Amino acid sequence: MYSSYIRSLLIMMTAGACLISACKKDSAATHADGAGMTVTGFTGNEGGGGTTILINGSNFSTDTSAIEVTINGNRLALVGASMDQIMAVIPSKCGSGTVKVKVGSDQAESTEVFHYIFTRTVSTLAGSGQAGFANGKGEDAMFSFNGQSWYRSMGIAVNDEGYVFVADPGNHCIRKIDPDGNVSVLAGDPNTAGFAEGQGSAAKFNAPYSLAIDPEGNLYAADPINWDVRKITPEGYASVVIWGAEAPWSTAFDSKNNKLYYTGANSPASIYAVDGDGSGHAVISGLNYPAGIAFDQQGNLFVSGHGDNVVKRFAAETWTETVIAGAAGQAGYVNGAGTTARFSLPWGIATDASGNVYIAGNGTWDGGAYNPDQSIRFIEANTWTVSTFAGSGNSGFADAIGEAAAFAGPGGVAVDKNGVVYVLDKNNNRVRKIVSE
Repeated sequence: MYSSYIRSLLIMMTAGACLISACKKDSAATHADGAGMTVTGFTGNEGGGGTTILINGSNFSTDTSAIEVTINGNRLALVGASMDQIMAVIPSKCGSGTVKVKVGSDQAESTEVFHYIFTRTVSTLAGSGQAGFANGKGEDAMFSFNGQSWYRSMGIAVNDEGYVFVADPGNHCIRKIDPDGNVSVLAGDPNTAGFAEGQGSAAKFNAPYSLAIDPEGNLYAADPINWDVRKITPEGYASVVIWGAEAPWSTAFDSKNNKLYYTGANSPASIYAVDGDGSGHAVISGLNYPAGIAFDQQGNLFVSGHGDNVVKRFAAETWTETVIAGAAGQAGYVNGAGTTARFSLPWGIATDASGNVYIAGNGTWDGGAYNPDQSIRFIEANTWTVSTFAGSGNSGFADAIGEAAAFAGPGGVAVDKNGVVYVLDKNNNRVRKIVSE
């Protein structure tokens, strides 16, 4: 395999030298605009950022400034070109897709797909690994996500400045983590469970499970034991938004329509819209133990169907239901296209700016190692193809790349504006960070 790779690299380097040489020798060769152009294929069909590909076709140009090569709208840097070949470099994070070439008024596209291979590096942002309470930096801090085995932690959110917030049920408070990993208390009293509105430590929570965030940076925390959803300002003032029609387990904010939603985790359960007067009304009913809920930028709602082992999409405005991944009643850990994939008690959910969906895979009551999914799963927008983003089917702890990394009961997931993913890793009592390159 290694020698094959070296041969391919040498061929491409030689081709590149020939391309540059051809440009010097045949500077008179020009693209015939309007005469049509083809892309017959390319060499180097997979890799990450920095991968070089050699595109074959006809009626290109020897002038690289006249050529535009893209994958998913991301422009490739050009090394050299002749009338029938172009050498280009894959940009970071471009994703998989066909290769498109544009010269003048002519455009052509490959039939084959370049398969982008992401390097997803998992690290620990904060947490010592032991249940307890301590503020501090990185591994000096302590959380209590599994202080009681029945805590169903999924509450994690991130703002545009890169601050991460987690609901810490064992410490009855909402924690704040700055981009350098420094942990503090935003609201709640880690020494006292209960209910109270107020500023910072004057506020009291019982067991906050879920968090959502709005464009202004306000947080919304669901506390099923108190049966309320609380709004927490960036300054840490907590006040009741709504008392639940059923015990609220999960919250989501629809930024397109500026509206808050929550759901219980019963069967049957409903998803409720929170009205401006503090009341609520059910918009979707009859769900089987729903867990995480999240909106995309178009206002479509995605639900982690814990009781059915599926992920559902409810269309904006109409709430038309579609199972986009998994099969009802069929538990497992299988990647694949849409309903051929399998989940096992999925829990937290998040979406990114491109509409991709992320699932925290282990929603068991104790975050148990017996669950076959100890990973963060990735569902590609529109195709709904499921893959493993990081982690695997094995419970443990390891900061590593992709499936070599290990989580223990990953229950919550959030994505920032740059595509960095954060994980509430329940049984490791850590907050993990995943950077894709």
